[in-house]
Amino acid sequence: MTRRNRESRNRESRNRESRNRESRNRYDPPNYRSNPTPPNKSPIDIAKAAILASVFVVGVVVGLALNLTTSSNPTTIDSSLQIDRKAPNPEICQQFGASAIVTDMRVFLTLTPFSVYLTQPRMQPGCVLRRTNWSVLEQQRLVSSEQVRDCKRRMNTFGFIGTLEGNPKIDCVYQNDAAGNLFLDQQGVTPRPETDNF
Repeated sequence: MTRRNRESRNRESRNRESRNRESRNRYDPPNYRSNPTPPNKSPIDIAKAAILASVFVVGVVVGLALNLTTSSNPTTIDSSLQIDRKAPNPEICQQFGASAIVTDMRVFLTLTPFSVYLTQPRMQPGCVLRRTNWSVLEQQRLVSSEQVRDCKRRMNTFGFIGTLEGNPKIDCVYQNDAAGNLFLDQQGVTPRPETDNF
């Protein structure tokens, strides 16, 4: 009797287990783990990644700092940023025009004998204003309406050296790009026409 009871209990427990397995297989995807263990990340890998990231950031910062600092050699110009900083009224120049290197020199031409003599050029920072921004000079009464009219008639623009608050030297300058820039000369590229005004 006890043996029969044990056998019937064993059968019932086996039947329950098989039903549970079938219900699990029906609702759970294959290869499902009820308690998946997360992959262990080694602290050495995390440290390596942190070191590499910090080296990259430090490299970018050092590169930018070296690029933005002025050259230790005053006889060279390494970037256009140096020219932009040296321009008279750099904020106004960048907003309303473009910084420039101004060369002052005189040319002496003799006819008998025919010869050309040049003075030593004097280089100084300057600024060329866009034609649409001449009002900057007019508001400060640095150019007269007659000078503006005359400069417009010739399709020119204004350039200046010296700060606007001081005693600037302002000239009506002519844009001449017809000759082209031989540093940028590429085959098949024609120079900009002179009517393409700044």
